[in-house]
Amino acid sequence: MALKDDLEKRVKEIFDQQWSTRDGTVVPSDESIKLTNDAVKIEATVLYADLADSTQLVDGHKDWFSAEIYKAFLHCAAKIIIAEGGSITAYDGDRIMAVFLGDGKNTTAAKAALKINWAAKNIVQTKKDEKYTSDTYKLYHVCGIDTSDLFVAKTGIRGSNDLVWVGRAANYAAKLAARDHNRPTWITKAVYDSLNESARIGSDGFDMWMKSNWPEMGYIDIYSSSYWWEV
Repeated sequence: MALKDDLEKRVKEIFDQQWSTRDGTVVPSDESIKLTNDAVKIEATVLYADLADSTQLVDGHKDWFSAEIYKAFLHCAAKIIIAEGGSITAYDGDRIMAVFLGDGKNTTAAKAALKINWAAKNIVQTKKDEKYTSDTYKLYHVCGIDTSDLFVAKTGIRGSNDLVWVGRAANYAAKLAARDHNRPTWITKAVYDSLNESARIGSDGFDMWMKSNWPEMGYIDIYSSSYWWEV
């Protein structure tokens, strides 16, 4: 079959085939969803942790140095996410995506982000400075978090596929992770409104989160924080 015929046949199948959906209580795996129009629906909180200014890092440093920064940051982020009960769903270059489920999913995701902020500054940056005393590289990162219903399906072709996370939380969390790194943690109002006090009030007795709006997304309310949570 010619490539054009194969593409037309498969795209027609995608549009014609009825969806088989079910509610999920755990984070779907690659094995639990078929390549057909098969999907799992979950209520979830999505966290994206993203290195900021990574283009300048790559352009201004040796490849092996950039790789060490990537590896160190992503290792810390992944370990913290797992320790807080999240599930890692994807790595994409210099960022990581994670999903949190359960009644406390917004609080645990926020704690994970605050701990990633602490680790980035007090472990990755500190160890880098100790090793490369004459290097001036400063690590910046951003975590974005949102919560919503998600529609999880499998995309790609047999032997080369991945899960696609369709829903506001995945989209908004990724966009929030591209915001100002001077306030490294960004969350939506839906996340903020569900935080318990431990993830909202700092040890100084003040609210850790500053309210603002998001012009690019219809001026909805969002919150950001420069606080950290020691690991």
